[in-house]
Amino acid sequence: MPGFGKSLIVMGLLIALVGVLFTLAGKVPWLGRLPGDIYIKKENVTFYFPLATSIIVSVVLSFILWLLRR
Repeated sequence: MPGFGKSLIVMGLLIALVGVLFTLAGKVPWLGRLPGDIYIKKENVTFYFPLATSIIVSVVLSFILWLLRR
């Protein structure tokens, strides 16, 4: 069972890290406004798809998880 306890600690730290990221995300002015993000505004419709932001977040999280597996 020591492996299960370690897994719970790592999951708890990851959840805390995600919480911190959500808290600080509004304070990073460029996050969500990168050149690859798609933003279309018409009369009654607004479409926003953060493509570049999603890719960067995915790469960072993949790197963090890769470091944790080592």
